Amino acid sequence: MPSPDPDDSAVWQAIDEAERRRAQQDKSPPPTSLGIAFRFTTEMVAALLVGGGLGWSIDWAPTIGRPFTRALGVVVFFVLGAAAEYATCYPQPRN
Repeated sequence: MPSPDPDDSAVWQAIDEAERRRAQQDKSPPPTSLGIAFRFTTEMVAALLVGGGLGWSIDWAPTIGRPFTRALGVVVFFVLGAAAEYATCYPQPRN
């Protein structure tokens, strides 16, 4: 069987058509409003839990063997977690 001629336009047209069909199949539908809200809520909860957890561990570590007396780390890192969530989620709806 002879190999196809690289200058054969039918071969290149078939390749272009196959690439076009594949590009159409690869397109995902745009996210729904519920999907966007779920993603934002998940990111917000994660950021606040991480910030609060880091603050709590910073407050708890020096008080091993002593009573828990202050919550400054929790407050500071909770606010930092909220700021991080705001910084990551606020620009996304404009895309």
